[in-house]
Amino acid sequence: MKTTRVLILTLVTALLVTPAALFAGGQTESGGSMAKAGAAGELSGAGASFPYPVYSKMFDVYNQETGVQVNYQSIGSSGGIKNIKDQVVDFGASDAYLSDKEMGAFESPVVHIPTVLGAIVVTYNLKGNPTLRLTGEVIADIFLGKITKWNDSRITGINPGVTLPNADIIVAHRSDGSGTTYNFTYYLSQVSSTWEKQVGTGKSVNWPAGLGAAQNSGVAGIVTQTPNSIGYVELAYADQNNLAYATIRNKAGKWIVPSLDSTSLAADTALPDDTRIALGNTAAENGYPISTFTWLIVYKEQAYNNRPETRAKELVDLLWWVTHDGQQYAKPLEYAPLPDAAVARVETILKSITYNGTPVRQ
Repeated sequence: MKTTRVLILTLVTALLVTPAALFAGGQTESGGSMAKAGAAGELSGAGASFPYPVYSKMFDVYNQETGVQVNYQSIGSSGGIKNIKDQVVDFGASDAYLSDKEMGAFESPVVHIPTVLGAIVVTYNLKGNPTLRLTGEVIADIFLGKITKWNDSRITGINPGVTLPNADIIVAHRSDGSGTTYNFTYYLSQVSSTWEKQVGTGKSVNWPAGLGAAQNSGVAGIVTQTPNSIGYVELAYADQNNLAYATIRNKAGKWIVPSLDSTSLAADTALPDDTRIALGNTAAENGYPISTFTWLIVYKEQAYNNRPETRAKELVDLLWWVTHDGQQYAKPLEYAPLPDAAVARVETILKSITYNGTPVRQ
């Protein structure tokens, strides 16, 4: 297991230094289209950087077990949604589910396949990296630019015994369209009426303050390199880059440390048939309040764009494996595996995927 974590750390570190496209001819952060892949035994996907570490591991193991190569480009959720909409990849990946309006803009219906759950943590770079407590209201006001000093009384008041510097807070945020941003801003909109009115929820928003960087790795890079900074990244990125992150008070009034258990508990709620649900500011008593599913988005009818039936089968087989056998790789890489209720929903959705009207998986 240690070898696996070293491998993923190496991959994440590489992204931290050069967060460029991973594959020649791929889409960059500007949103250009990828070259279409169509060879037998190959599948292509693009999108969320949030689950990149666990997808890298899953797709590598799947290739070893089946011989099917999965080329995944970590370009952000908005890029992944654009690529699947343009039909230049087999699946798009997003940490933000599509709205009814967004789904209606596709040429034919798409479905959402949840793969794992993750936690978005508020990470910071302070001398000695003390353990901090933060409330949703304080986090919102920091990212609004209303709290500008680390020794502000609203921060020190909830962190007794912690010495904080009289230093400017340097905010780091995503510059690209991002499901991580969607879920983070969704949470802030739930806990701060000011945030909801002035900024709102979105994959991209007009940030009131701070420095922007592409992908989770880019934000982690700013925080790593900048003293007195604060940002938001996926839990795995924070741990694998030795970043400190805050304990956050949840809706039930409990101080919750981000962990696999508290992330799973956030999903202790009814799951809709189409799996589209936001978990931010969960009412679960012991749930971490900035948790989310992450999804792979595919067309329900696979006979499009001259796709052969064999390719549709390869895709559905991959999705089945990821949501079943592949779940064993979630926890070692600090993602929460799918709850049983979610797996049951996924099975129903996968069995509904068709090729020329006939279910791909019988």
